[in-house]
Amino acid sequence: MPRSVSGVEMRKRQAAHIEAPPQAPGQPRPNTCCLCWCGCCKCLWNEDRIERSERQTCTKMDSIEATEEQHPSLEEVLSWARSFEMLLRSLEGREIFQEFLRSEYSEDNLLFWLACDELKKETSPSAVDEKARIIYEDYVSILSPKEVSLDSRVREGINQSLAEPSNLMYEEAQLQIYTLMHRDSFPRFLNSSVYRDLLASRRRTCLET
Repeated sequence: MPRSVSGVEMRKRQAAHIEAPPQAPGQPRPNTCCLCWCGCCKCLWNEDRIERSERQTCTKMDSIEATEEQHPSLEEVLSWARSFEMLLRSLEGREIFQEFLRSEYSEDNLLFWLACDELKKETSPSAVDEKARIIYEDYVSILSPKEVSLDSRVREGINQSLAEPSNLMYEEAQLQIYTLMHRDSFPRFLNSSVYRDLLASRRRTCLET
């Protein structure tokens, strides 16, 4: 004869049936494992889940800290005002300066200078040929989509160098653009709200800490 089920055991089974959502055949209940159907904190499945959650939290915190570290310090921001060269050497400085130049529609001058600087570091002949051609098509050619303030003499010298490109073929043009940005754009940048707001923000941060 079938074993009789007590009233207490029957109520437990009914309560478990009501509390548990319907599951597809062969699938365990959420937050449980095949060895522990109660979902208690001592279950190996739960321990693994908690560990994964902690790792994700640490990753998020590391990401936040890395983002905060990218902000330039007050000393670095002040150094930009003392030296245009230091501004260009700083990644954050170049990005902020580029933002300012974009507002003056002269961003291409900085992009050209950076492209020439990268070409100087190139040693592979095939890479030099390719990068020199790209710079010419982007910034120097009369059909180029970008505008760079180069005089006709410098442009002619570049045209003559195209037959045998080198990693230094834009050196004179790069110097001309550097001088232009240093003389005209840099003083306006230091007086702009872009720079002044950043400087004020860095000073407030130092006072708060």
